[in-house]
Amino acid sequence: MQLLPALNSGGVERGTVDFARALVRAGHQSIVISNGGRMVEQLQREGSQHITLPIHKKSLTSLLQVRPLRRLLHELNADILHVRSRVPAWLTYLAWKKMPKHSRPRLLSTAHGLYSINRYSAIMAKTEQVIAISRCVNDYLLENYPKDLQRPPQIVYRGVDTAEFHPGISLPADWLEQTCSEFPQLQGKRWLLLPGRLTRWKGQEDFIELIAKLAPVNPHIHGIILGGSEANKVHYEQELKEKVQKLGIGDHISFVGHRSDIRYWYKQSALVFNLSQRPEPFGRTVIEAAAIGAPIIGYDIGGPAESLQACFPQGLVNKGDQQMLLERTLELLDAPLLKPYLTEEFTLERQAAHTMEIYRTMLDSRKGAAQ
Repeated sequence: MQLLPALNSGGVERGTVDFARALVRAGHQSIVISNGGRMVEQLQREGSQHITLPIHKKSLTSLLQVRPLRRLLHELNADILHVRSRVPAWLTYLAWKKMPKHSRPRLLSTAHGLYSINRYSAIMAKTEQVIAISRCVNDYLLENYPKDLQRPPQIVYRGVDTAEFHPGISLPADWLEQTCSEFPQLQGKRWLLLPGRLTRWKGQEDFIELIAKLAPVNPHIHGIILGGSEANKVHYEQELKEKVQKLGIGDHISFVGHRSDIRYWYKQSALVFNLSQRPEPFGRTVIEAAAIGAPIIGYDIGGPAESLQACFPQGLVNKGDQQMLLERTLELLDAPLLKPYLTEEFTLERQAAHTMEIYRTMLDSRKGAAQ
C-alpha cells in the first residue's frame, strides 16, 4: 500500500504510478491511498486499487483521518505500508503505531526531497526503513536526521520505464505536423528543450539567456520551455515571457505548457536541459531523456548530476557558469552522434526489483523474530 497526498502530476506521483504498475506485473496486490487526481484513472487501468482519503492537507483537521485510516489498515491487512510525503506519513504513523505490534504492516518511507530540518519533516526518517532516491538525499538524511533513523537509509534511484522511454521510439504519424501547426515557430528548427514546472529555481531564466546568446550565431535553433505554472505562479510565467520579449528572442523561444506526450518532445529535441538553481533530490527528466537517447546538459549539483555522471558525463556544467553552458551547448550541437546511455540502476525494472527486495528483507526479519 502506497500513501501520498494526491495523484495529479510531478515526480512523486509518476513514480508511485510506475511502481504500482511494476507491483501488479510482479503479481502483487497494489493499493494506493490519496486524495485523488488526474492520474487515478491510469493507476486503476493498470491494475491497482485506489482509495480516496483526504490525507493531503497540512492542517490539524487532518488528524481526524487517523482513526478511519487505522480501520482501513485493519480491513485491508496489507503487508507493507509505503509513505511518500510528510502529511500522509504522519497520519499513517499515528494510525500504525496503535496497531498490535506483532501483526501490523511493515512501515517504510521514501525520502523524495531535501526536506526542511524540523520535527514535522523528521517523520520521513522515523519509519522502520527509509529509502533515499539518490546519494544526495541519503547524505542529507544522515547529516540532518541521524537520531530519527531506525537504520541506515537504502539508496534506490528512481527508474524510468524502458517500455515507454527507449531509443527506438517513433513519433506518431501526424505528431510533428500537429505540433508544428500548434507552434509554427518550431517548423524546420533544431529544438533545445527545458522541461520542468515554471518556478524560479528550475532555471528557465538561465535557459532564456542561453538562447539569447545562441540565436545570433545559430538561427536554426529554437528553445522550448515545457511545463505549466501552478495557480499561484502565473505571474512568474508572465515575467519569463516579458524577459523573452525584452531580449528580442520571441521568434526563438516557445512556451508549450504541460504536456502528457513528453517522450516525443525528448525524441525530437537536439538537446535537453536541466538547469535547476539548487540541488534537486533526483531530476527525473535527466533519465527520461537519457532513456530515449537525447543528449542532456545540466548543472553539476544534486541528484541530476548523479544521473548525468552515470549516463552522460559530457553534459555536466559548473553551476551558474554561463560561458561553460554556452560552450558545452555549441560542442554538443556539433556532435549529433554523441548519445547518452541509460545504466541499469536508473530503470524502473531495477528500481522495482530493489524496492521489493527491501520489502522481502523486512518481512523475513519479522518472521525470524517471531521464530
